Amino acid sequence: MKTAVPCYYHLDVEVSPERVGQVGRILAAHLRYWDLETIVEPVRGTAELLLTAIDEHATDKHTSVEMWWNGQHLITAIGENDCDLRPDQDLRDCLEHLAAHSDGWGCCATDTGSKVIWFSQRARSGERVPLVPTAPAPSLREVLQVPRELMPAAVLAGRTRAVGVLEDAR
Repeated sequence: MKTAVPCYYHLDVEVSPERVGQVGRILAAHLRYWDLETIVEPVRGTAELLLTAIDEHATDKHTSVEMWWNGQHLITAIGENDCDLRPDQDLRDCLEHLAAHSDGWGCCATDTGSKVIWFSQRARSGERVPLVPTAPAPSLREVLQVPRELMPAAVLAGRTRAVGVLEDAR
């Protein structure tokens, strides 16, 4: 099972063809450090694809890459500063790939006019453990036997005398 310790990483980079591969290796190293080996390749490939598309279509090459790990999902966000870049037109092929290879994704604008494209990957355990239903733990109500009939007074009186005799013997 993966650790539930939240992790965060931020990288500001000026995108170029040489830097795309380098950023992919940096992200992969952080994922391995966070013990998320199973999602290294999908995250690295999708991030590199987005960075390559930004390099090809954007005039402002300054981008920010952020990763958040919350114990179940890794969210990777890539923010670009080009106000003229239209993800729905310029990055259509890239977004189709992103939708096909991630658990969730989205694009949103910021107050400054830049855009953030994010995607999430759920981390799965490396070992396959079959799900087996567990038996419910007994509750206090199940252990105590509730009498269905009231006991006769003579039986209760005999028990009280027996308890008194045992206490006197001590």
